[in-house]
Amino acid sequence: MRANSPPARKPGLLAKLGLDRPELRAWAMYDWAVSAVQTTIMVAVFPIYFKQVAAAGVPDATATGYVATANSLALAVVAVISPILGAWVDFTGNRKRFLAGFLALGAGATALMFFVGHGDLRLGYWLFVLSLLGASGSFVFYESLLPHIAHGEAEIDRVSAAGYGLGYVGGGILLALNLAWILKPGLFGLPSGPGLSTSQATLPSRLALLSVAVWWVIFSIPLFRRVPEPPRSVVGGETRGESPVRAAFGRLAGTFRHLRGYRQAFLMLLAFLIYNDGVQTIITMATSYGSDIGIGRDALIAAVLVVQFVGIPCAFLFGMLGARIGARRAIFLGLAVYTGIAVLGYFMTTATEFFVLAALVGMVQGGTQALSRSLFASMVPPEKSGEFFGFFSVFEKFAGIFGPLLFAAAIAVSGTSRVAILSVIAFFAVGALLLSLVDVDEGRAAARATLARAELDPELPTNRPTSPRG
Repeated sequence: MRANSPPARKPGLLAKLGLDRPELRAWAMYDWAVSAVQTTIMVAVFPIYFKQVAAAGVPDATATGYVATANSLALAVVAVISPILGAWVDFTGNRKRFLAGFLALGAGATALMFFVGHGDLRLGYWLFVLSLLGASGSFVFYESLLPHIAHGEAEIDRVSAAGYGLGYVGGGILLALNLAWILKPGLFGLPSGPGLSTSQATLPSRLALLSVAVWWVIFSIPLFRRVPEPPRSVVGGETRGESPVRAAFGRLAGTFRHLRGYRQAFLMLLAFLIYNDGVQTIITMATSYGSDIGIGRDALIAAVLVVQFVGIPCAFLFGMLGARIGARRAIFLGLAVYTGIAVLGYFMTTATEFFVLAALVGMVQGGTQALSRSLFASMVPPEKSGEFFGFFSVFEKFAGIFGPLLFAAAIAVSGTSRVAILSVIAFFAVGALLLSLVDVDEGRAAARATLARAELDPELPTNRPTSPRG
Protein backbone atom coordinates (compact mmCIF):
# COMPACT_ATOMS: atom_id res chain seq x y z
CA MET A 1 0.00 0.00 0.00
CA ARG A 2 1.35 3.37 -1.04
CA ALA A 3 2.11 5.77 1.77
CA ASN A 4 0.23 9.02 1.78
CA SER A 5 2.22 11.99 0.53
CA PRO A 6 2.87 14.60 3.18
CA PRO A 7 0.66 17.66 2.84
CA ALA A 8 2.19 20.56 0.98
CA ARG A 9 3.66 23.13 3.31
CA LYS A 10 2.08 26.53 3.22
CA PRO A 11 4.48 29.34 2.42
CA GLY A 12 5.71 31.19 5.49
CA LEU A 13 5.39 34.89 6.14
CA LEU A 14 8.76 35.72 4.58
CA ALA A 15 7.80 33.85 1.41
CA LYS A 16 4.51 35.75 1.22
CA LEU A 17 6.44 39.00 1.56
CA GLY A 18 9.03 38.02 -1.05
CA LEU A 19 11.87 37.91 1.49
CA ASP A 20 12.40 34.19 2.08
CA ARG A 21 15.91 33.93 0.55
CA PRO A 22 19.07 35.80 1.54
CA GLU A 23 19.60 37.34 -1.90
CA LEU A 24 16.02 38.66 -1.94
CA ARG A 25 16.38 40.27 1.48
CA ALA A 26 19.76 41.74 0.51
CA TRP A 27 18.34 43.16 -2.72
CA ALA A 28 15.37 44.75 -0.94
CA MET A 29 17.65 46.26 1.72
CA TYR A 30 19.18 48.56 -0.87
CA ASP A 31 15.80 50.30 -1.07
CA TRP A 32 15.98 50.70 2.73
CA ALA A 33 19.42 52.29 2.28
CA VAL A 34 18.81 54.67 -0.61
CA SER A 35 15.30 55.82 0.40
CA ALA A 36 16.91 58.03 3.04
CA VAL A 37 18.06 60.22 0.15
CA GLN A 38 14.47 60.77 -0.94
CA THR A 39 13.07 61.49 2.51
CA THR A 40 15.85 63.57 4.09
CA ILE A 41 17.71 65.02 1.10
CA MET A 42 14.99 65.48 -1.51
CA VAL A 43 11.90 66.24 0.59
CA ALA A 44 12.20 67.15 4.24
CA VAL A 45 15.59 68.51 5.36
CA PHE A 46 17.99 69.66 2.63
CA PRO A 47 15.53 71.84 0.63
CA ILE A 48 14.71 73.80 3.79
CA TYR A 49 18.37 73.94 4.84
CA PHE A 50 19.38 75.08 1.36
CA LYS A 51 16.87 77.93 1.33
CA GLN A 52 17.55 79.10 4.88
CA VAL A 53 21.34 78.63 5.06
CA ALA A 54 23.11 77.99 1.75
CA ALA A 55 20.91 80.45 -0.15
CA ALA A 56 20.55 82.92 2.71
CA GLY A 57 19.73 86.37 1.37
CA VAL A 58 18.38 85.01 -1.90
CA PRO A 59 14.64 85.56 -2.53
CA ASP A 60 12.54 82.51 -1.66
CA ALA A 61 11.23 82.08 -5.20
CA THR A 62 14.77 82.14 -6.59
CA ALA A 63 16.01 79.60 -4.04
CA THR A 64 13.07 77.32 -4.83
CA GLY A 65 13.99 77.63 -8.50
CA TYR A 66 17.52 76.40 -7.71
CA VAL A 67 16.11 73.34 -5.95
CA ALA A 68 13.80 72.64 -8.89
CA THR A 69 16.54 72.95 -11.51
CA ALA A 70 18.85 70.71 -9.48
CA ASN A 71 16.21 67.99 -9.51
CA SER A 72 15.60 68.42 -13.24
CA LEU A 73 19.31 68.45 -14.09
CA ALA A 74 20.08 65.25 -12.19
CA LEU A 75 17.08 63.41 -13.65
CA ALA A 76 17.88 64.60 -17.18
CA VAL A 77 21.47 63.34 -16.98
CA VAL A 78 20.35 59.94 -15.70
CA ALA A 79 17.62 59.74 -18.35
CA VAL A 80 20.16 60.31 -21.13
CA ILE A 81 22.86 57.90 -19.93
CA SER A 82 20.65 55.12 -18.52
CA PRO A 83 20.01 53.17 -21.75
CA ILE A 84 23.69 53.31 -22.71
CA LEU A 85 24.93 52.16 -19.32
CA GLY A 86 22.18 49.53 -19.13
CA ALA A 87 23.30 47.96 -22.41
CA TRP A 88 26.93 48.27 -21.29
CA VAL A 89 26.40 46.24 -18.11
CA ASP A 90 24.41 43.58 -19.97
CA PHE A 91 27.45 43.06 -22.21
CA THR A 92 30.17 43.35 -19.55
CA GLY A 93 28.32 41.70 -16.66
CA ASN A 94 29.32 44.25 -14.01
CA ARG A 95 26.04 45.70 -12.73
CA LYS A 96 27.23 45.75 -9.13
CA ARG A 97 30.41 47.62 -10.03
CA PHE A 98 28.44 50.39 -11.73
CA LEU A 99 25.99 50.45 -8.84
CA ALA A 100 28.92 50.85 -6.47
CA GLY A 101 30.26 53.73 -8.57
CA PHE A 102 27.01 55.69 -8.43
CA LEU A 103 26.67 54.86 -4.74
CA ALA A 104 30.14 56.28 -4.08
CA LEU A 105 29.33 59.42 -6.09
CA GLY A 106 26.01 60.04 -4.35
CA ALA A 107 27.05 59.11 -0.82
CA GLY A 108 30.26 61.13 -1.13
CA ALA A 109 28.38 64.23 -2.26
CA THR A 110 25.81 63.74 0.51
CA ALA A 111 28.53 63.46 3.16
CA LEU A 112 30.16 66.68 1.91
CA MET A 113 26.87 68.52 2.51
CA PHE A 114 27.99 68.61 6.14
CA PHE A 115 30.37 71.41 5.12
CA VAL A 116 27.74 73.57 3.37
CA GLY A 117 27.52 76.73 5.42
CA HIS A 118 25.92 80.15 5.35
CA GLY A 119 25.89 81.55 1.79
CA ASP A 120 27.46 78.44 0.17
CA LEU A 121 24.84 78.42 -2.56
CA ARG A 122 26.97 76.99 -5.39
CA LEU A 123 28.51 74.29 -3.21
CA GLY A 124 25.11 73.26 -1.87
CA TYR A 125 23.57 73.30 -5.34
CA TRP A 126 26.16 71.05 -7.00
CA LEU A 127 26.36 68.63 -4.08
CA PHE A 128 22.58 68.33 -4.27
CA VAL A 129 22.80 67.56 -7.99
CA LEU A 130 25.51 64.91 -7.46
CA SER A 131 23.61 63.33 -4.57
CA LEU A 132 20.47 62.95 -6.69
CA LEU A 133 22.52 61.78 -9.67
CA GLY A 134 24.14 59.05 -7.57
CA ALA A 135 20.85 57.83 -6.11
CA SER A 136 18.90 57.90 -9.39
CA GLY A 137 21.74 56.36 -11.37
CA SER A 138 22.26 53.51 -8.92
CA PHE A 139 18.62 52.50 -9.28
CA VAL A 140 19.15 51.58 -12.94
CA PHE A 141 21.52 48.76 -11.94
CA TYR A 142 19.67 47.87 -8.74
CA GLU A 143 16.39 47.36 -10.57
CA SER A 144 18.03 45.42 -13.40
CA LEU A 145 19.07 42.75 -10.86
CA LEU A 146 15.43 41.95 -10.04
CA PRO A 147 14.60 39.54 -12.90
CA HIS A 148 17.80 37.61 -12.17
CA ILE A 149 16.98 36.76 -8.54
CA ALA A 150 13.18 36.33 -8.52
CA HIS A 151 11.49 33.06 -9.57
CA GLY A 152 8.46 33.71 -11.73
CA GLU A 153 6.07 36.63 -12.15
CA ALA A 154 4.28 36.24 -8.80
CA GLU A 155 7.54 36.34 -6.85
CA ILE A 156 8.77 39.32 -8.88
CA ASP A 157 5.64 41.21 -7.75
CA ARG A 158 6.24 40.33 -4.09
CA VAL A 159 9.96 41.07 -4.14
CA SER A 160 9.51 44.40 -5.92
CA ALA A 161 6.86 45.42 -3.39
CA ALA A 162 9.11 44.27 -0.54
CA GLY A 163 11.80 46.64 -1.79
CA TYR A 164 9.40 49.57 -1.65
CA GLY A 165 8.12 48.44 1.75
CA LEU A 166 11.60 48.29 3.25
CA GLY A 167 12.35 51.61 1.59
CA TYR A 168 9.49 53.18 3.50
CA VAL A 169 10.82 51.67 6.73
CA GLY A 170 14.40 52.77 6.23
CA GLY A 171 13.64 56.24 4.92
CA GLY A 172 10.99 56.80 7.59
CA ILE A 173 13.13 55.67 10.52
CA LEU A 174 16.08 57.86 9.59
CA LEU A 175 13.86 60.85 8.85
CA ALA A 176 12.16 60.47 12.24
CA LEU A 177 15.59 60.42 13.93
CA ASN A 178 16.74 63.40 11.90
CA LEU A 179 13.70 65.46 12.80
CA ALA A 180 14.04 64.48 16.46
CA TRP A 181 17.54 65.83 16.84
CA ILE A 182 16.81 68.87 14.64
CA LEU A 183 13.74 69.87 16.68
CA LYS A 184 15.10 68.78 20.11
CA PRO A 185 18.90 68.97 19.79
CA GLY A 186 19.45 69.26 23.56
CA LEU A 187 18.08 65.75 24.10
CA PHE A 188 20.91 64.39 21.96
CA GLY A 189 23.70 66.46 23.50
CA LEU A 190 23.78 68.90 20.59
CA PRO A 191 24.04 72.69 20.95
CA SER A 192 20.70 74.34 21.69
CA GLY A 193 19.27 77.57 23.02
CA PRO A 194 19.93 81.24 22.21
CA GLY A 195 23.30 82.77 21.48
CA LEU A 196 24.64 79.99 19.26
CA SER A 197 26.99 80.65 16.39
CA THR A 198 25.79 79.81 12.86
CA SER A 199 27.94 76.69 12.84
CA GLN A 200 26.47 75.49 16.15
CA ALA A 201 22.90 76.32 15.18
CA THR A 202 23.15 74.40 11.92
CA LEU A 203 24.99 71.40 13.38
CA PRO A 204 21.87 69.21 13.89
CA SER A 205 20.78 69.69 10.28
CA ARG A 206 24.31 69.10 8.96
CA LEU A 207 24.55 65.90 11.01
CA ALA A 208 21.23 64.80 9.53
CA LEU A 209 22.67 65.22 6.04
CA LEU A 210 25.82 63.32 6.99
CA SER A 211 23.76 60.53 8.53
CA VAL A 212 22.12 59.85 5.15
CA ALA A 213 25.50 59.08 3.58
CA VAL A 214 26.46 56.74 6.43
CA TRP A 215 23.05 55.03 6.37
CA TRP A 216 23.19 54.62 2.58
CA VAL A 217 26.61 52.96 2.59
CA ILE A 218 26.10 50.67 5.60
CA PHE A 219 22.78 49.23 4.49
CA SER A 220 24.02 48.70 0.93
CA ILE A 221 26.58 46.14 2.08
CA PRO A 222 24.15 43.16 2.08
CA LEU A 223 23.45 43.63 -1.63
CA PHE A 224 27.13 43.47 -2.54
CA ARG A 225 27.68 40.43 -0.31
CA ARG A 226 24.56 38.36 -1.01
CA VAL A 227 23.20 39.22 -4.45
CA PRO A 228 25.12 37.33 -7.17
CA GLU A 229 26.41 39.24 -10.17
CA PRO A 230 24.43 38.02 -13.21
CA PRO A 231 26.73 36.60 -15.89
CA ARG A 232 27.46 38.73 -18.93
CA SER A 233 25.45 38.00 -22.06
CA VAL A 234 26.72 38.04 -25.62
CA VAL A 235 24.03 38.22 -28.27
CA GLY A 236 24.06 37.71 -32.02
CA GLY A 237 26.85 39.48 -33.88
CA GLU A 238 28.86 40.33 -30.73
CA THR A 239 32.18 38.94 -29.61
CA ARG A 240 33.44 38.92 -26.04
CA GLY A 241 36.54 40.89 -26.94
CA GLU A 242 34.89 43.85 -28.63
CA SER A 243 34.60 47.32 -27.15
CA PRO A 244 31.84 47.65 -24.51
CA VAL A 245 31.02 51.10 -25.92
CA ARG A 246 30.50 49.69 -29.40
CA ALA A 247 28.49 46.78 -28.03
CA ALA A 248 26.31 49.11 -25.94
CA PHE A 249 25.41 51.37 -28.86
CA GLY A 250 24.93 48.33 -31.08
CA ARG A 251 22.48 46.86 -28.58
CA LEU A 252 20.55 50.11 -28.36
CA ALA A 253 20.25 50.22 -32.15
CA GLY A 254 19.14 46.59 -32.10
CA THR A 255 16.53 47.31 -29.45
CA PHE A 256 15.00 50.05 -31.57
CA ARG A 257 15.07 47.80 -34.67
CA HIS A 258 13.42 44.89 -32.88
CA LEU A 259 11.05 46.89 -30.73
CA ARG A 260 8.14 45.15 -32.43
CA GLY A 261 9.12 41.97 -30.64
CA TYR A 262 8.58 43.71 -27.29
CA ARG A 263 5.59 45.88 -28.21
CA GLN A 264 3.68 44.98 -25.04
CA ALA A 265 6.62 45.98 -22.83
CA PHE A 266 6.92 49.22 -24.80
CA LEU A 267 3.19 49.92 -24.45
CA MET A 268 3.57 49.28 -20.72
CA LEU A 269 6.36 51.88 -20.67
CA LEU A 270 4.12 54.45 -22.37
CA ALA A 271 1.32 53.81 -19.89
CA PHE A 272 3.78 54.04 -16.99
CA LEU A 273 5.23 57.30 -18.32
CA ILE A 274 1.80 58.93 -18.30
CA TYR A 275 0.22 57.67 -15.10
CA ASN A 276 3.48 57.92 -13.16
CA ASP A 277 3.66 61.56 -14.24
CA GLY A 278 0.47 62.05 -12.27
CA VAL A 279 1.85 60.09 -9.31
CA GLN A 280 5.06 62.13 -9.25
CA THR A 281 3.11 65.39 -9.54
CA ILE A 282 1.05 64.47 -6.47
CA ILE A 283 4.30 63.69 -4.59
CA THR A 284 6.29 66.76 -5.62
CA MET A 285 3.51 69.35 -5.50
CA ALA A 286 1.72 68.15 -2.35
CA THR A 287 3.59 70.36 0.13
CA SER A 288 3.44 73.40 -2.17
CA TYR A 289 -0.28 72.86 -2.66
CA GLY A 290 -0.79 72.40 1.09
CA SER A 291 1.12 75.62 1.77
CA ASP A 292 -1.01 77.48 -0.79
CA ILE A 293 -4.21 76.56 1.01
CA GLY A 294 -2.83 77.46 4.45
CA ILE A 295 -1.46 74.19 5.90
CA GLY A 296 1.36 74.93 8.39
CA ARG A 297 4.98 73.86 7.95
CA ASP A 298 4.98 71.43 10.88
CA ALA A 299 1.89 69.68 9.53
CA LEU A 300 3.45 69.43 6.07
CA ILE A 301 6.59 67.80 7.47
CA ALA A 302 4.58 65.47 9.69
CA ALA A 303 2.57 64.40 6.65
CA VAL A 304 5.79 63.14 5.04
CA LEU A 305 6.19 60.74 7.96
CA VAL A 306 2.56 59.68 7.63
CA VAL A 307 3.18 58.70 4.00
CA GLN A 308 6.30 56.76 4.98
CA PHE A 309 4.83 54.72 7.80
CA VAL A 310 1.43 54.06 6.21
CA GLY A 311 3.31 52.96 3.13
CA ILE A 312 5.24 50.23 5.00
CA PRO A 313 2.45 47.64 5.39
CA CYS A 314 0.58 48.80 2.31
CA ALA A 315 3.53 48.21 -0.03
CA PHE A 316 3.75 44.60 1.20
CA LEU A 317 -0.03 44.20 0.95
CA PHE A 318 0.00 45.47 -2.61
CA GLY A 319 2.66 42.90 -3.47
CA MET A 320 0.45 40.10 -2.12
CA LEU A 321 -2.59 41.63 -3.82
CA GLY A 322 -0.73 41.69 -7.13
CA ALA A 323 0.15 38.01 -6.72
CA ARG A 324 -3.54 37.22 -6.06
CA ILE A 325 -5.40 39.33 -8.65
CA GLY A 326 -2.57 40.22 -11.04
CA ALA A 327 -0.25 43.22 -11.12
CA ARG A 328 -2.23 45.09 -13.76
CA ARG A 329 -5.52 44.94 -11.86
CA ALA A 330 -3.80 46.07 -8.68
CA ILE A 331 -2.29 49.03 -10.55
CA PHE A 332 -5.77 49.97 -11.80
CA LEU A 333 -6.92 49.99 -8.17
CA GLY A 334 -4.04 52.27 -7.21
CA LEU A 335 -4.85 54.70 -10.04
CA ALA A 336 -8.50 54.80 -8.95
CA VAL A 337 -7.39 55.78 -5.43
CA TYR A 338 -5.10 58.48 -6.85
CA THR A 339 -8.04 59.88 -8.80
CA GLY A 340 -10.00 60.05 -5.55
CA ILE A 341 -7.04 61.79 -3.88
CA ALA A 342 -7.08 64.52 -6.54
CA VAL A 343 -10.83 65.03 -6.13
CA LEU A 344 -10.60 65.15 -2.32
CA GLY A 345 -7.63 67.51 -2.61
CA TYR A 346 -9.81 69.96 -4.53
CA PHE A 347 -12.18 70.22 -1.54
CA MET A 348 -9.51 70.06 1.19
CA THR A 349 -9.36 72.96 3.69
CA THR A 350 -7.80 71.69 6.96
CA ALA A 351 -4.62 70.02 8.21
CA THR A 352 -6.66 66.99 9.31
CA GLU A 353 -7.88 66.50 5.76
CA PHE A 354 -4.30 66.85 4.53
CA PHE A 355 -3.25 64.02 6.87
CA VAL A 356 -6.07 61.86 5.50
CA LEU A 357 -4.83 62.46 1.97
CA ALA A 358 -1.26 61.70 3.07
CA ALA A 359 -2.46 58.36 4.45
CA LEU A 360 -4.22 57.57 1.17
CA VAL A 361 -1.06 58.39 -0.77
CA GLY A 362 0.91 56.11 1.53
CA MET A 363 -1.58 53.31 0.88
CA VAL A 364 -1.02 53.24 -2.89
CA GLN A 365 2.22 55.06 -3.72
CA GLY A 366 4.77 52.31 -3.14
CA GLY A 367 2.51 49.47 -4.25
CA THR A 368 1.58 51.09 -7.55
CA GLN A 369 5.18 51.86 -8.43
CA ALA A 370 6.47 48.49 -7.23
CA LEU A 371 3.95 46.53 -9.29
CA SER A 372 4.69 48.72 -12.32
CA ARG A 373 8.35 47.77 -11.96
CA SER A 374 7.63 44.07 -11.51
CA LEU A 375 5.08 43.96 -14.35
CA PHE A 376 7.65 45.45 -16.69
CA ALA A 377 10.34 43.09 -15.39
CA SER A 378 8.14 40.10 -16.23
CA MET A 379 7.94 41.20 -19.89
CA VAL A 380 11.66 41.61 -20.59
CA PRO A 381 14.26 38.88 -21.24
CA PRO A 382 16.63 38.59 -18.24
CA GLU A 383 19.78 38.75 -20.37
CA LYS A 384 18.73 42.22 -21.58
CA SER A 385 17.43 43.46 -18.22
CA GLY A 386 20.09 46.16 -17.83
CA GLU A 387 19.29 47.59 -21.24
CA PHE A 388 15.53 47.45 -20.74
CA PHE A 389 15.69 48.90 -17.24
CA GLY A 390 17.82 51.67 -18.71
CA PHE A 391 14.80 52.57 -20.84
CA PHE A 392 12.52 52.08 -17.83
CA SER A 393 14.68 54.58 -15.96
CA VAL A 394 14.35 57.08 -18.83
CA PHE A 395 10.56 56.87 -18.71
CA GLU A 396 10.60 56.98 -14.90
CA LYS A 397 12.77 60.10 -14.86
CA PHE A 398 10.78 61.94 -17.50
CA ALA A 399 7.62 61.17 -15.53
CA GLY A 400 7.14 64.17 -13.29
CA ILE A 401 8.22 66.74 -15.87
CA PHE A 402 4.94 67.24 -17.71
CA GLY A 403 2.65 67.02 -14.69
CA PRO A 404 4.10 70.09 -12.93
CA LEU A 405 4.00 71.97 -16.25
CA LEU A 406 0.30 71.18 -16.60
CA PHE A 407 -0.14 72.10 -12.92
CA ALA A 408 1.50 75.49 -13.52
CA ALA A 409 -0.50 76.07 -16.70
CA ALA A 410 -3.75 75.31 -14.89
CA ILE A 411 -2.85 77.83 -12.19
CA ALA A 412 -1.99 80.44 -14.83
CA VAL A 413 -5.33 79.95 -16.58
CA SER A 414 -7.59 79.56 -13.55
CA GLY A 415 -5.68 81.57 -10.96
CA THR A 416 -6.04 78.80 -8.35
CA SER A 417 -4.13 75.65 -7.49
CA ARG A 418 -7.41 73.89 -6.66
CA VAL A 419 -8.20 73.56 -10.35
CA ALA A 420 -4.61 72.49 -10.98
CA ILE A 421 -4.91 69.52 -8.62
CA LEU A 422 -7.89 68.28 -10.63
CA SER A 423 -5.89 68.50 -13.87
CA VAL A 424 -3.68 65.65 -12.66
CA ILE A 425 -6.61 63.25 -13.11
CA ALA A 426 -5.99 63.38 -16.87
CA PHE A 427 -2.69 61.52 -16.40
CA PHE A 428 -4.37 58.73 -14.43
CA ALA A 429 -7.17 58.37 -16.98
CA VAL A 430 -4.94 58.28 -20.08
CA GLY A 431 -2.37 56.05 -18.38
CA ALA A 432 -5.05 53.59 -17.28
CA LEU A 433 -6.45 53.51 -20.82
CA LEU A 434 -3.06 52.63 -22.29
CA LEU A 435 -2.47 50.05 -19.56
CA SER A 436 -5.78 48.39 -20.43
CA LEU A 437 -4.41 47.80 -23.94
CA VAL A 438 -1.34 45.90 -22.65
CA ASP A 439 -1.56 42.14 -23.29
CA VAL A 440 0.48 40.91 -20.33
CA ASP A 441 0.47 37.25 -21.40
CA GLU A 442 1.74 38.15 -24.85
CA GLY A 443 4.46 40.34 -23.37
CA ARG A 444 5.66 37.59 -21.02
CA ALA A 445 5.58 35.03 -23.81
CA ALA A 446 7.74 37.29 -25.99
CA ALA A 447 10.31 37.59 -23.21
CA ARG A 448 10.44 33.81 -22.69
CA ALA A 449 10.67 33.18 -26.43
CA THR A 450 13.63 35.54 -26.73
CA LEU A 451 15.44 33.73 -23.93
CA ALA A 452 14.67 30.32 -25.50
CA ARG A 453 16.02 31.41 -28.89
CA ALA A 454 19.20 32.72 -27.29
CA GLU A 455 19.71 29.40 -25.48
CA LEU A 456 19.02 27.16 -28.48
CA ASP A 457 20.70 29.10 -31.27
CA PRO A 458 24.48 28.54 -31.19
CA GLU A 459 24.92 31.84 -33.03
CA LEU A 460 23.25 33.66 -30.13
CA PRO A 461 25.21 32.51 -27.07
CA THR A 462 24.06 33.72 -23.70
CA ASN A 463 24.41 32.81 -20.06
CA ARG A 464 21.22 32.22 -18.19
CA PRO A 465 21.03 33.34 -14.57
CA THR A 466 21.25 30.60 -11.97
CA SER A 467 17.74 31.49 -10.70
CA PRO A 468 15.29 30.42 -13.47
CA ARG A 469 12.20 32.44 -14.15
CA GLY A 470 8.80 30.84 -14.10
